[in-house]
Amino acid sequence: METVDKKETITVAATVNAPIEKVWEFWTTPGHIIKWNNASDDWHTPHAENDLRVGGKFLARMEAKDGSYSFDFEGVYDEVKTNESIIYTLGDGRKVEITFEADGQTTKVIESFEAEGTNSLEMQQTGWQAILDNFKKYTEAN
Repeated sequence: METVDKKETITVAATVNAPIEKVWEFWTTPGHIIKWNNASDDWHTPHAENDLRVGGKFLARMEAKDGSYSFDFEGVYDEVKTNESIIYTLGDGRKVEITFEADGQTTKVIESFEAEGTNSLEMQQTGWQAILDNFKKYTEAN
């Protein structure tokens, strides 16, 4: 009998004080991604690429500013609905779904992702929430 490992799903969310069009643009444009895509001030994303279409690939190069560690956060888009949702598969096979809920001049961004097996669920949730909070802060300030 075949067994299937069911991955734990983690959800993070933030309400951004900006209309959906701006939120979508800032979320998907490499020039913006490099400005907000970090969980803490000692990390940064010096390079990002985004081919926002089904089958298209994205990549964000994440690096510790002290040069001690770096990795490529990358995947392939499974579904893209402009100003509504994005579903993609990461390089390690995990799925991520992002929904954008417009409400006038605010937009709720909800990210659900399959947890990886190395770091604790709490650490993963904290890290992804920190990046999302950084996105909110950047988008509202620009």
